Amino acid sequence: MGSIVAENRKSLMLFSGRGFPELATEIGEVLGVAPTPSDAYEFANGEIFVRFKESVRGSDAFVVQSVTHGVNKWVMETLIMVDALKRGSAKRITVVLPFYPYSRQDKKHRGREPISARLVADLLRTAGANRILTVDLHTAQIQGFFDGPVDHLFAMDILAEYVQRKYAGRPMTVVAPDSGRVRVAERWTDRLGGCPLAFIHKTRDPSKPNQVVANRVVGDVEGRVCLIVDDMIDTGGTICKAAEILHEANAADVLVASTHALLSDPATERLKNSRISEVVVTNTLPLPPEKQLDKLTVLSIAPLLARAIREVFDDGSVTTLFGGLS
Repeated sequence: MGSIVAENRKSLMLFSGRGFPELATEIGEVLGVAPTPSDAYEFANGEIFVRFKESVRGSDAFVVQSVTHGVNKWVMETLIMVDALKRGSAKRITVVLPFYPYSRQDKKHRGREPISARLVADLLRTAGANRILTVDLHTAQIQGFFDGPVDHLFAMDILAEYVQRKYAGRPMTVVAPDSGRVRVAERWTDRLGGCPLAFIHKTRDPSKPNQVVANRVVGDVEGRVCLIVDDMIDTGGTICKAAEILHEANAADVLVASTHALLSDPATERLKNSRISEVVVTNTLPLPPEKQLDKLTVLSIAPLLARAIREVFDDGSVTTLFGGLS
């Protein structure tokens, strides 16, 4: 006999970074597999060490890392985890980034600026990642930065289902907080049955990050529930200023739906003192107790991520999760 024939077996292994291990555990509960135990710590000088306690040889490895505050630390830990899996002979490595780091730096606004979103993709590829799975990229073009498959998931259905259920029967207008979010807002209006669309006309000084000058609202908002949609809430300046303008335009109520709750200071204080009645987000990033608010509703992204991971493992179609063709 001139060959050895082996049964083709596949094993899914889940690995959790330390950025938000609770999310990885929740994903594992949906999948029916626990995250693989590991040793991870820093040396005295800040260098990160990672070692997995079980063999990863031949596995289909999924590394879940929420790149929260202290971004550079968690990016580096992710790269080290991927390198450890590659050197441990994992068959395929998929990096699950619920929030893609540096996604706002996706192009050059002026000369001598980096395209850091591309750099992150290059680092992941060099470390050994074969595939990326992420949620609501800041711009869709980031998918093209990675030289390999990118599964781009959308949290809109999770958020929209909640909004429809809670605010059923009330006239609603979807509001884009700036012109760059109009395309996203259009998808929301389709999802909510064709309700009106409005947007906030604003200006921003590119040399001063997180500083916004909002001007006026364009669209029908008077007497209506206004739903501001955005991919992330960082310092909260954009949506809080937008809420003020909407109330000045006689909106009946203002709520916000956003996938990623970064909530960098002073976002919590701004939201607390704003005229926004409710902020609906997902748990792509951890929210410590000091950032919790009575008006903040957090929906779980874990079932969606778990279903996508299962489709990737089974060589199925991630597109079908959003009503696409297989």
